[in-house]
Amino acid sequence: MTVLVRSAVTGSVVAALLLAGCSSGGSSGGASTLDTIPAAQPATSPQQTGALPGTTTTVGSPLTATVVDRSTRTLVLAATGPDRLVLLDLDDLSRAARSVPLPAPATQVELAGDGGSVLVALPGAVARVDTTSGALTSTAVDGDVTAVLQLSDGRVAAGLGSGTTVLLGPDGTVQATVGGLAGVDDLVEAAGAVVAVDRQQTAAAVLDLGSDSLGVALRAGEGATNAVADRYGRVLVVDTTGGELIALGADPLLMRQRYPVPGSPYGIAYDPTTDLAWVTLTATNQVVGYDVRGGEPVERYRFDTVAQPNSVAVDPADGVVLVSSATGAGVQRIVPGARG
Repeated sequence: MTVLVRSAVTGSVVAALLLAGCSSGGSSGGASTLDTIPAAQPATSPQQTGALPGTTTTVGSPLTATVVDRSTRTLVLAATGPDRLVLLDLDDLSRAARSVPLPAPATQVELAGDGGSVLVALPGAVARVDTTSGALTSTAVDGDVTAVLQLSDGRVAAGLGSGTTVLLGPDGTVQATVGGLAGVDDLVEAAGAVVAVDRQQTAAAVLDLGSDSLGVALRAGEGATNAVADRYGRVLVVDTTGGELIALGADPLLMRQRYPVPGSPYGIAYDPTTDLAWVTLTATNQVVGYDVRGGEPVERYRFDTVAQPNSVAVDPADGVVLVSSATGAGVQRIVPGARG
C-alpha cells in the first residue's frame, strides 16, 4: 500500500492509513503481509568532471561502506577488489593506510558501541575488527549476514538475507531468533526499539527480541534502502525509489514525516551535535545536509561529490563529512563550515 504524501506530515492519520494495510504482528516463523518488490538500487551516477569541495583521497578500489570511529580517530572503509577493510587516520587521510583482509565482500560495516572496533556483516559470519590493531575475530552465523548492529546492552543483532534476525550473546550463542521478513538490510536501535529495514518489502518493522516475534511493520515509501537513528528516538529512512527522506517514530512505530529528496537518495549519516542528516544523491553526485530538528527537514548544505557516492559518514567531533565512491574515485573529506 502506498500513501502519497510529498511533504512533512505529523500525526496519527497517516499512521492509521499505513497500519491498515500492514502487518501488526507475527511469530518467528510467520511472514509480514506486505508484498515484495525488487530491492531498490542506487542510481548509476554520471561522470564527475568538475572541481570538488574539500579533499579527495584515492584508495584504488570501489568503496561500499564508510564508518567513523571517533574514539580511535579512525576512518573505516569497506573495499572490494580485493575484499578488505581500509583503515585511515581520520585526522590525516594522507597517511599510509592499513588493510585488513576479509574472506568475502562486506555487506555492511557498523561501529561497535562507542567505538574501538567495528562489526562486519559477511556470508556466514559476523566479524569484529579492532580499529587500533586491525585484529579480526569472527562469529559463525547460520546464514548470509546482510545487516549487523551492536545493541545498547552489548549484544549483537545479525540480520540475514533470508529475512531472519538472530540475537547473539557475548559468547556468540544465539539468544533469540525473529523471522517474518523477506530480508533484513539494515538494523537501527531507537527509543529502546530495534527496527529492521526490509528492501524487498520497502518496509520497516519492529523486532521483539524478547519474545522472538515480529511486531508492527510499516510500508516505508516506494523503495527504502538505508536508515539511521536520530537523538529524538526516530528512525530516518531513505526512500531511494520514491525520492524521499522518511522519519518514523520507533516506539510505537509511526510515520512522522515524508519529505521530497530528488536525485535518487541512497547513503545516509546523522550528526547528533548539529542534527544534520547527510544524504547522498547518486543520480547527481551530491550530498545534502538536512536539519531534522523541526516539523520538516530543512536543507542547510549541498555539495558536489565523487562519482557514485553510495556511502557517507560524519565525524561527530567536528562535523566533517566523509563521502565514498563505489566506482574507485576515492573518499572525499568535506568541512561544511562553523558549527552552531
